[in-house]
Amino acid sequence: MDSMFEDTQTPEMTLPYGVDLNEIAAGPKPTTSLQRRRSPLAEPSRQLASLEAIDLSQLPHAGEFSARIAEAGWAELRPATLEIFQINVGKLCNMTCRHCHVDAGPDRREIMDRETIEACLQALDQTTAHTVDITGGAPELNLHFRYLVNECVARGKHVIDRCNLTVLLLPTLQDLPQWLAERGVEVVCSLPHYRKFNTDNQRGQGTFEQSIEALHRLNAVGYGTGNPQRRLTLMSNPVGAFLASNQTKMEQEWKAGLLKNHGVTFDRLIALNNMPISRFLEWLEASGNLEGYLELLVNSFNPATVSGLMCRNTLSISWDGRLFDCDFNQMLNLEVQSPTDQRPHIRNFHPDWLAQRHIVTGRHCFGCTAGAGSSCGGAIE
Repeated sequence: MDSMFEDTQTPEMTLPYGVDLNEIAAGPKPTTSLQRRRSPLAEPSRQLASLEAIDLSQLPHAGEFSARIAEAGWAELRPATLEIFQINVGKLCNMTCRHCHVDAGPDRREIMDRETIEACLQALDQTTAHTVDITGGAPELNLHFRYLVNECVARGKHVIDRCNLTVLLLPTLQDLPQWLAERGVEVVCSLPHYRKFNTDNQRGQGTFEQSIEALHRLNAVGYGTGNPQRRLTLMSNPVGAFLASNQTKMEQEWKAGLLKNHGVTFDRLIALNNMPISRFLEWLEASGNLEGYLELLVNSFNPATVSGLMCRNTLSISWDGRLFDCDFNQMLNLEVQSPTDQRPHIRNFHPDWLAQRHIVTGRHCFGCTAGAGSSCGGAIE
């Protein structure tokens, strides 16, 4: 399919972003990646083992997720109609946030290449999925990001860019707000809180001011004003070992606070629970909160959230083309279960066998079913 826009992505070079991503000037870095520190938790198997090692025998069904959903009337978790292609184009990021479930950072070199992007597009053409959700890392740092966006827009898909905001301030990416606006891309931005202290505490000193500057730039090109072709969504997750607050009330509070104090407007807010994996898992262990947080998630299980879980209508594709039921399973290396002997990959994608699969679950899944629920689209109930 011919693109309706020219591929204008900056060509690859030593510093294609106008600044060394390892420098503080490129984005706040309150920590470093688990991989760079050679932490045992850099291995997904160690994360899973850490969760399984917690004694939950006193809780309903001993903290077994499959038993809880069975009690809720689901003999097994099966996919619904595929609606969303979520493509993780790489773990490279200009920030290293303390809570990051991807363990992203400037040292991560796992980046989707053009060949794999082409395979994603070929697979997309075999489905009726209406949305392409592009994530990372900072997805804008992939040198083929603009090509992917253009191709998805040309196919009439709703495109989501999951943006950390500070990336929009990099020298060679400062045209992105206008570029995205011209293509009607929804921008979903990470912002833990509408106040400086909580945001900087989680994402690094200076994050809040940079985020406000980026939001002003998005507002200036028409984002956050009620135009469905310029939709600006803020995404919040708790700064601590507790569940996300009421999403509707938060949105009202945030809209009032950001407008009054910073002159910023946005269209909607989505609230996500923190998943007990990767760097948030590391914090839970170090702070002595892991057992308590898992107990909170299990005890807050809400059966009404199961039908709306993102793993049922979303396919998650990793930077190297492997297939997963959701972004969290991807980070734990829990690949989709294929009904054939062939290992699932975007290059051998087939919608029929995808629809026949059983969704892979584990204790981490309680993060999506706790309270009002949590998905890439925010609260479920």
